[in-house]
Amino acid sequence: MKNLVKANGFPLLRSMMDDYWNMNSFFNRPVFNTELLPAVNIRDKKHGYELEVAAPGFEKEDFNVSVDNGMLTISADTTQENQEDQNDYTRREFSRTSFTRSFSLPDNISQEDITANYKDGLLHLTLKKSKNALKEPKIIKID
Repeated sequence: MKNLVKANGFPLLRSMMDDYWNMNSFFNRPVFNTELLPAVNIRDKKHGYELEVAAPGFEKEDFNVSVDNGMLTISADTTQENQEDQNDYTRREFSRTSFTRSFSLPDNISQEDITANYKDGLLHLTLKKSKNALKEPKIIKID
């Protein structure tokens, strides 16, 4: 019977050590879960770039979009809370969702001409190309 199953030392210990040294997971749980980041489409058009960020479940007030030192940063944070009281039973559930995505902008982007709107779970940004790019920080208003 011993010859049918080949022992490979301490497989559980080896698995634990592999998990420990693997920077992407810890005990089969992702450390940095990229599935939680919204998908982003970027289109390079003649007069500018268009970004689409798939972020359903947020309100436009949940977003913060800014440009500073050639870096476009998109972040959002929302909290939902439900509470039910029935008879002698109370149930309270809450969830918090947040993300931050940053993009290095090309030198030919006019920071003054960046616009954003949010509708039906899609954040749409338009970044116009310009020969005179502005390098001062700017907060972008979402319509």
